[in-house]
Amino acid sequence: MIAVRFYRALPRRYRLRLVQLLPPQRQLWLVRRLTRLAPQRTQTPIGRVHRVRDHGSRVRAEVVDQATPLASWQRNLDLVTQTLDAAGIEYFCVRHANDMRSAVAVPLARKGEALRALRQLAGQPQVTVRLVTASGKRASAKQRSAIVQVFHAVSDPGGTTVHGSDFASEVEFWQVVTPRDTPIAEHVAPRANQVASSLPAQGQSVSVPASRLTRLAPERGEPGRYRSRAEFAPLGYEHVTFPIDAVYTWVDGNDTDWQQRKNLALREQSGVEINDIAANPSRYVSRDELRYSLRSLVAFMPWIRMIYLVTDDQIPPWLDVAHPMIKVVRHRDIFGDTGRLPTFNSHAIESRLHRIAGLSEHFVYVNDDMFFGRPLLPTKFFHANGLAKFFPSPAQLDVGPATIYDAPVTAAGKNNRRHIQDRFGRMITQKMRHVPYPLLKSVLEDIERQLTEDVLGTAEHQFRHPADLSIPSSLQHYWSFLSGKATPGSISYTYADLAHPSTPVQLARLLARRDRDAFCLNDTDSAEVSLPEQHAMLTEFLSAYFPFRAPFELPADVEAERARHTASALAASSLPLETTISPIRRPREGHQIGATINGREPVG
Repeated sequence: MIAVRFYRALPRRYRLRLVQLLPPQRQLWLVRRLTRLAPQRTQTPIGRVHRVRDHGSRVRAEVVDQATPLASWQRNLDLVTQTLDAAGIEYFCVRHANDMRSAVAVPLARKGEALRALRQLAGQPQVTVRLVTASGKRASAKQRSAIVQVFHAVSDPGGTTVHGSDFASEVEFWQVVTPRDTPIAEHVAPRANQVASSLPAQGQSVSVPASRLTRLAPERGEPGRYRSRAEFAPLGYEHVTFPIDAVYTWVDGNDTDWQQRKNLALREQSGVEINDIAANPSRYVSRDELRYSLRSLVAFMPWIRMIYLVTDDQIPPWLDVAHPMIKVVRHRDIFGDTGRLPTFNSHAIESRLHRIAGLSEHFVYVNDDMFFGRPLLPTKFFHANGLAKFFPSPAQLDVGPATIYDAPVTAAGKNNRRHIQDRFGRMITQKMRHVPYPLLKSVLEDIERQLTEDVLGTAEHQFRHPADLSIPSSLQHYWSFLSGKATPGSISYTYADLAHPSTPVQLARLLARRDRDAFCLNDTDSAEVSLPEQHAMLTEFLSAYFPFRAPFELPADVEAERARHTASALAASSLPLETTISPIRRPREGHQIGATINGREPVG
């Protein structure tokens, strides 16, 4: 206890210096025990109501095991509209200035009736009804600009993750006025929204899908329809209407069947040039990151159409492969007769992603060490006109040709640079941030057509090789930009090296602030002695940040039974045998079938 107080009393700049006096294998252990990652709270049973903190306030929340921001958004709007309908109060839904909240307009003349009706909702123990100003501060009923904020709060059993006022439905009172220069009466809003601050008092009432009220909702299969005005019904220029898929690459390096395949491939590599760290075990270790990364995707990007999980004939024990939201794709499905399988080279696997059958033109490529940190709109990754975005890193690419001594990302980046110079006459100087990558399938197909030998050569390398291209993580972005199909974007993100002693502090800040669009928890070259400590740290953090189960997670008892088998054995008993490929060219003949990798990369 004295050591903890002494450590926390030190200025931050001295803490790491003190820790670095210890042997490397003890540094992470110590900092984990000196850092408050998540407050220890009593676990409340599912279905109970308890008090939690919501932006500095104490509110009542129902404990649940499944929840998403969009579901909370819809539940809160339904609470309000159903209450107003029952009370016979006229209203129309408005496109809130903040896509994470909904807004309902009620005539100011009926404010008293609306307040009485909505206050009855407060009788439900998990529902909060309060008056706020347009800026979110507490208001009184006498304030003309007062807004009624309604939300049904939910939380995990520990109260660490709360869906509360962030996704509230807000009732605002519109005044009817008649301007001096016209006899036509108008409804005037008490605050700004995304469409109009005033409307004709007499207008067309229409029913609109949720996607017209928040861009968080998908255009396909939208939840619910709501009464609104014709002015809020059209698509805006900023609405994304094309389908967007997500693609993950994943490997379970703890799978003994997979380890045998890898060891056999390594023995066959005698005399073959590969990158120095290409076979490091830390590149393939599975710490259940995929489960939590998928939870973050389901929660924060509900507009994703389909999730494709690319694996080497492996599936995790918790995954329901029959669920319509996710499809497992085997390496043999996308390699066909190209490349060499089994492969343990993420560059090789990434070179085949555009061959996934049914994949949309626009998709987001995600490694299992990447996580989404808060709700995101599709315009974070793609413009509504179809252009992709990319996220350059301030880190610069080393000069000179690729060598076996370069880090895999550096060697591939140098090869990318040569091709961009040859084709477009431009020089690459920057790496890309290690964040989810917005990609265009047509550009990936074009790269293979134009650089057939190098792309297929990358697919041939079973392990990282100095001649590899890094196509989805770098080359595609520059190629798209110089072809007029992408623009630079911005993304708020954090990168943490799991082996670094400062990582527990970074994770504690992430959990407390939740202010990043995405973050990466990466490990490329850890000593085996530190892996148990990293696993414990990661489990504590991820289970607190993403406690709500995804729809395709199997029940705990089923998962426990399936966990007795290897990921390869589960795949052999679960996946269909037919192979489908989406080709852009005739595949070559004479190659093996098999495959793997999770696509981890250092920053850049």
